[in-house]
Amino acid sequence: MSEPARLAPLAVYQHFVGVGVPLSFGIRDAEGRLLLARGQVVGTAEQLELLLQRGAKVDLAELQAARRDPRQLRPDELPACWRDSVTVAGRMLRIGMGNGFLRALDEVAGPLLQLIARDPDLAIFQVVRQEGMADFQYGAQHGVHAGIAAVLAARELGASPDESLRAFRAALTMNLSVLELQGKLAHQLFAVKPQQRAQLNEHPLRSRLMLEERGVRDMDWLRAVAEHHEQPSGGGYPSGMHEPSPLARLIAVADVYTAKLSTRASRMPLPSDRAARDLFVAHRQEAAASALVKAFGLYPPGTLVRLASGESAIVLRRGATPQTPVAAALVNRNGEPMMNPARRDCAHAAHAIQSVLGPQQLRVQWVPEKLMALV
Repeated sequence: MSEPARLAPLAVYQHFVGVGVPLSFGIRDAEGRLLLARGQVVGTAEQLELLLQRGAKVDLAELQAARRDPRQLRPDELPACWRDSVTVAGRMLRIGMGNGFLRALDEVAGPLLQLIARDPDLAIFQVVRQEGMADFQYGAQHGVHAGIAAVLAARELGASPDESLRAFRAALTMNLSVLELQGKLAHQLFAVKPQQRAQLNEHPLRSRLMLEERGVRDMDWLRAVAEHHEQPSGGGYPSGMHEPSPLARLIAVADVYTAKLSTRASRMPLPSDRAARDLFVAHRQEAAASALVKAFGLYPPGTLVRLASGESAIVLRRGATPQTPVAAALVNRNGEPMMNPARRDCAHAAHAIQSVLGPQQLRVQWVPEKLMALV
């Protein structure tokens, strides 16, 4: 005789449900009767809301069985795990989760931190290549990208696992109160409106308040969120203080660096070498900025480059030296897209990096799973 299912409210796990996306677990009614089986879809946002209102449930064992452990995946399975984990994290942040916020945040942060630990180069790739986000995705996904950068910089600074986790949580949530606005601004061609400027000026304190309302009691985390736009010079906001916390400065430089790499309606993303140079010049006295630049390297994974061979390529791995990463050639010396990417060790003179390319200079599609087969 099978054990009875352990059911939990769908409301607690709704961030695992994507509208129009096949379910990885079944949804049951309040009495445990199956409504939607694994593989079926919630067709509309209205259907999802109706399920929530009627107290729909999920089977915890089925939910757990559907989760993938990044530590157990093949390399070619990691890109899909990244996509799924970032999507779920973004959905959770936009929903807010109320009283279940801390539990839900740890649920989405856990796989992301495991992915960073499993393959830091692939984590950096997510940050450097972040084009094509819809406006509703931008704010939440920027938090994930900033979190990756903050964790890697924190590790360069010798942070403990607990300190790295705090940095990741703070980066994920620093813009909690303006996630929707960030998406609008990323796709907005006209100047920031006065009302939008006021929201931006208030968002550090409003985000801290939202975290407190959701049960966060970690004062270092809360302080970092409240102070992540303050400057040691006193020229920041909202209070113009001169001594923001070290964690606030860490997530601030992660915020600035990853924003430079994002696509906006009003500009193309900066090439990674330019973004790093600008960050270092602006914050050369800050250990956090130096640590972030060192963690990412001169040619971080995801950087588009021209090789001495005349080929155009994308960096896959940091190398033994900052100048010698491993790359995948995507376009041959004649400017023709290659049927399959080819591994290139930039330590060899024939494949040395000659220049960094902008996205408009390499308009070819690549399949991340194929790239992972080369590393």
